[in-house]
Amino acid sequence: MSAPFLTYPVSRRRWLGASAGLLGLGLAGTGITAGAATPVSGKIRLAGWSKPISEITNILAEPDKGFFKAQGVDLTYLPGAGGGDAIRNILSGQGDVAFTDPGSFFMALDKGEKLVAIYDIYPQNVFNVVSLRSSGIRTPADLKGKTIGVYSLASGTRQNLLVMLHQAGLKESDVRIVVTGLLNFAPLMQGQVDATAATDTGLAVGLRKGMGDVQVMPVRDYLNMSSDMFVVRRQVLEQQPALLQAFLRGYRDSAAWMIAQPEEAATLATKRAIDGTQRDINLDVIALRNASAQPTLRVQGKVAPLGSFDLNALQKGADAYHALGMVQQPIKVADVVDSRWLPGA
Repeated sequence: MSAPFLTYPVSRRRWLGASAGLLGLGLAGTGITAGAATPVSGKIRLAGWSKPISEITNILAEPDKGFFKAQGVDLTYLPGAGGGDAIRNILSGQGDVAFTDPGSFFMALDKGEKLVAIYDIYPQNVFNVVSLRSSGIRTPADLKGKTIGVYSLASGTRQNLLVMLHQAGLKESDVRIVVTGLLNFAPLMQGQVDATAATDTGLAVGLRKGMGDVQVMPVRDYLNMSSDMFVVRRQVLEQQPALLQAFLRGYRDSAAWMIAQPEEAATLATKRAIDGTQRDINLDVIALRNASAQPTLRVQGKVAPLGSFDLNALQKGADAYHALGMVQQPIKVADVVDSRWLPGA
């Protein structure tokens, strides 16, 4: 590997009640087939939304496991601070593939950028808004006039917070949004914010560290849309389709490994992730991320392969962003999603 695997911040996504059933479900949905495609060789710079954190252990494990190398891909991970950063890195030519959220994708499309989504990383919505139970905040309407922390202004935490506010008839101007960074439960505990927008894994870490009695409002209760996807410039897809397909095979194999071997992944995270010092927390985070990777879409009664898009759910998300005024033009997601490159598709 020539890649510098950097990244520090965060954790994301959703509590998994019974991890015992996850292994069978994950492998059933991988779409992995033996044998495979035309050999390729090339470099892919993956522009991330975060630093190298435990929830992306399947990517960070590349020096140890070689999933991408096996497909002929020399992978480099570029850290970021939110999905907007990931998009900017591919638009500037610093990255080839963006690991980004749908909101950042929609907003870039609205500005006329020629982008296409090629893989749904986390089909489940993993965002939430958390407050101390003592605050009296119970519903989105109770957020009016409150100070709310987000990871960054370019992150899915802010965008999903706005979605939740919209459901309560509130606008961004009805609250005070402040940037608290990825480890934003400390400001909540210290009373610097009334609530914080986070992810399921961020919440899991906070609870492990003794955050106390909290009220959690999952955004999925209002809009269950994908949390992250791989996005590329159309020009890059046209120029390097075989290399991008090889990248997706490598990623699919890495995700299937983490689903099948969470214990091994939790151990590797202690070596590869900047927030991975506690193996028990790594295991919690990995279980959540494995759960959020499971497709919501079913094909002929079976769970769709990893990476499959639920276009109906994604269209609802695009419509919500338009209704919010976060994008000015309606977006037809079928025109900006290309599933032809999915492994096994």
